[in-house]
Amino acid sequence: MTHALLIVDVQPTFCEGGALPIEGGDRCAERIGQFARSKEAERLYDLIITTQDWHVDPGEHFSENPDYVDTWPPHALAGSAEAQLHRALGHVQADYSIKKGAYTGAYSGFEGFTPDGTSLREILSEEQVTNVDVVGLALSHCVKATALDAANLRGVKVRVLRDLSEPVSAKQGEEAVAELTQAGVEIIQSADAF
Repeated sequence: MTHALLIVDVQPTFCEGGALPIEGGDRCAERIGQFARSKEAERLYDLIITTQDWHVDPGEHFSENPDYVDTWPPHALAGSAEAQLHRALGHVQADYSIKKGAYTGAYSGFEGFTPDGTSLREILSEEQVTNVDVVGLALSHCVKATALDAANLRGVKVRVLRDLSEPVSAKQGEEAVAELTQAGVEIIQSADAF
């Protein structure tokens, strides 16, 4: 079995002080950093993959009058400080880094690519990944979309570590958990990952 930890969009733009702040984003980033560097995680995960929103001109995804459903204020502008990985991940050694959403909204990590043009689907296939654990920001949006796409891969077991992800709102978080569970994604606490 090959286990991958998928860290989704843990970027300052989605944390306190960012363009699209999620309450508890910074604390969540710190927990993810501590988890990914733990001895238990080092033993369990064969791969660590990060995704980042990396917007150049995502068209109608950005709006001056956002509805916060399909349109959003400008955020995660490619190359900006807010688009970099959160400082809490500074000591996390990622095997692959995926950037998504240059010219589209791109909620799922499966819509992005490594610098050499490799997709997440290709990485998981080439590395023969059988188990994917998903963490990051936000549970209700990009974490959910990424986990749902992973769950569609044949022969891959997907878990979302609930305490290592924050939703945009509690209600949206509950809805995301229900949708993920229905799709066969297991929702667990990080302490139960090992």
